[in-house]
Amino acid sequence: MTGYARAELQNQTGQVTWELRSVNHRYLDLQLRLPEEFRGLENELRTMAAECMSRGKVEAQLRYSTEIDGGNIKIDRSRLQQVLDALELVREAAGASSQIDLQRVLAWPGVVSESSADFAPLQALALETYKAALDDFAQTREREGERLHQYLMQRCELMESLVAAVRKRLPEVRGGMLDKVRERCRELGVDVDPSRLEQELALLAQRLDVDEEMSRLASHIGEVRRTLGRDDAVGRRLDFLMQELNREANTLSSKSQDAEMTRCAVEMKVLIEQMREQVQNVE
Repeated sequence: MTGYARAELQNQTGQVTWELRSVNHRYLDLQLRLPEEFRGLENELRTMAAECMSRGKVEAQLRYSTEIDGGNIKIDRSRLQQVLDALELVREAAGASSQIDLQRVLAWPGVVSESSADFAPLQALALETYKAALDDFAQTREREGERLHQYLMQRCELMESLVAAVRKRLPEVRGGMLDKVRERCRELGVDVDPSRLEQELALLAQRLDVDEEMSRLASHIGEVRRTLGRDDAVGRRLDFLMQELNREANTLSSKSQDAEMTRCAVEMKVLIEQMREQVQNVE
């Protein structure tokens, strides 16, 4: 489901800003854009996102500013002296006169240590801000969900009116087809056994019978309505129902021998496609 949210907080350690954007996607695809100092929060951030959404391609970007000291380099004088003394002893024993490589001395384990900046307070602020952004994001998606609910319910009503129109048309279509067969036999002057004619007419009526398709369409539409009334994630279930509706509409179209019924079948498929596109936005 599409959505956008922005949250910003600050305290004595600095300022943090989150921006969240999402577009349609069948599954949850969270893309985190984090500064290196916040990489350690990635698992927790993903868990928090999964608790409030289940579908969508979501991009979450973090920006920050801070006055935190970047850390200091410290030299262990005692350790440095030990290394220098050892090098001097080796040089005297070997009778060498080469100069001491200072870079190698500094690279010796324990000589130099670097204290990293304490980003813990700012990381805590980042989590707090992220929670606020997710709350805002959820409210935005909820409003979008209400709009989608109304849209899909309207399409269900239109589908039901088309099903009713086909059912109303069926007796007339059947009677017209049977009359056409009888009239054609009279035009050809064919002497047809009445019992055989009735059998053929029965087979023709069976091939044109779409009562079962109409019943399944009505049942699937009712299930779509019930699914839209649930509080849990229903996107995948609606995906499946759209496939079932489309299958029945295709069967109706292939069986139709009447222009009005064919028009209704085409209208159904247009509505189903409209719903199918929007269902991709539903969790």
